[in-house]
Formats: sequence, C-alpha cells, structure tokens
Amino acid sequence: MGEYYDIIVVGAGPAGLTAALYGLRAGKSVLVLEASGYGGQIVNADKLENYPGIDMISGFDFATNLYNQVKKLGGVVKYREVLKIDEDKTVHTARESFRAAAVIIATGARNRELGLARERELVGRGVSYCATCDGNFFKGRTVAVVGGGNTALEDAVYLSDVAEKVYLIHRRDTFRGEMGYVKELEEKDNVEFILNSTVKALNGDIMLKSIDIDDGKGQISTLPVDGLFVAVGREPVSRCFANVVRLDDAGYIMAGDDVHTGTPGIYVAGDVRVKELRQLVTAVSDGSIAAMTAVREMKPQDN
Repeated sequence: MGEYYDIIVVGAGPAGLTAALYGLRAGKSVLVLEASGYGGQIVNADKLENYPGIDMISGFDFATNLYNQVKKLGGVVKYREVLKIDEDKTVHTARESFRAAAVIIATGARNRELGLARERELVGRGVSYCATCDGNFFKGRTVAVVGGGNTALEDAVYLSDVAEKVYLIHRRDTFRGEMGYVKELEEKDNVEFILNSTVKALNGDIMLKSIDIDDGKGQISTLPVDGLFVAVGREPVSRCFANVVRLDDAGYIMAGDDVHTGTPGIYVAGDVRVKELRQLVTAVSDGSIAAMTAVREMKPQDN
C-alpha cells in the first residue's frame, strides 16, 4: 500500500519547503518528494534583495536555510519524480507509491525554451538557462541574454560583471521587468540592448559560435557570441496532475485564494498555480496557507 504520511508535498522549492515546515510545526508527519535538488529556481539567484526583513541573501543560502529547518523538525525528503496522483491521495513515483491524508502540489515552473533547432543539443555548449550557474565559463567573452522580464534583466546585470560584452535581446521595445534593473544596465558600457528583435537560429558545429537575429522588419543579421542565456519565462510542471486538478490554457493549476484545487485533500502552492504575482514572498505565503488549510481540513480518521 505504500508508506503513509499526514501530508505529502510534491516539490522542494520555497513553496513546498514552507508547506512542509508549517505542516511539521503543526505536529504532522510530512514527506517531501522532489525530482531533482531542493530549492527550485531560487537557488540560481545570485542575490535576493526584495524579501521582507532580509537586506540581501543568495538564493542558495535562502533555500538551504529553509531545507535545514524542515530536516531539523523531522521532515522526510526523498528525491523521486512524481508521475501521478490519485484522487485518494496516493502519490506514485517510478519506484514506489506513498499515501497521505493531504497532498500539496508545489512543483513550480521550469525554464521555457526558444524552440529553435539544435537548442537542446547546444545546452552546455554555449546555450544556458542559468546565468549564475554558467556565467563564469564566459569570463571575458561575448554573450547574449534573451528576454524582457526580471530574470533576463538580472542575468544581464550579473553577466555584465563577468563577460566582456553583453547583448540583451528582447522582442518588444520596452521591458516587463523592474525599471531599476533597466536603468542599471543602461549605465553599463559593456551592455547593448537589441530591441524589437528575436533569435531565429543558433550557429556552430560543436559549440555555439553565433546567432541569427530577426529585427522584425524582415532583416536577418548574424551576431557572433560565445554564449546565449535564455530567459523567456517559465512553464508550469503540472500536466501529470491533470486527472485531479483543473489547468488553464497555459497549464497552470486553477485554485482559489485558499489554494484548494477542487479535489478534496489536494492543494496547490507556488508558481505552478494561477496567480497574479510569482515571487518568493508569494510562494512562501502559498506554502504556509496550503499547509494550514490541509491541517485544518483533515478528518479525524486521517490523523
């Protein structure tokens, strides 16, 4: 039948770990299932400066502190990819299944690809989705960042201190991200904006050598670069849960402010759900609400 826990949290990012923390503090047994490493996307953040009460901290340190809190309280973390969740709150992985009184889905979102030919082939050979992970490999070289949100802007800021030249390519003429980052980049001598443009092709036999850019007016130009950092948004990790939750057109899980999914005993938290703002502070808020709602709604026979 599988091991039983009061709460199973799927995903060990900030939302999932916060849910685990609050469940444990409520005296419940908690299992966290994570497909890769703890921390989610936040571990790639070089520095966090917008979390209330903390002047500055790295994403890795924040995630590690949260992970250690969960472990200290007796939380069980197992590295398994969840393949399916049943309505009776049985959670299936490739190796085993687990049962719970409540399940909290906190799988977050993963980096969206450009969808270009050879993109996956060139990952690690010039193409990257994480500037803080791979930026140091391009010290003193020429790189490009694609995107117009905070992630792209933050990546460009970080890379400007590493690379000799940074191109920031965006399909529109204005950025979606915070103007503070834009102004910082405008003041840097080694950063150049390429607006109203899209990347159309990746060139290079073994390693990335250049990219083809469409200026939106039918003109294609080739830009020599050693690295391309893709930051064009993320897509939710949710499709395998479609039997127990409702998804919007983009694949995000639909839920109310109280993080109910509509299936009794199954809740959602963090970037995987439909929401107005996807930030660290809203992720941990979701996690705490999901856990306390699950605890409150557990039936006596579930405890």
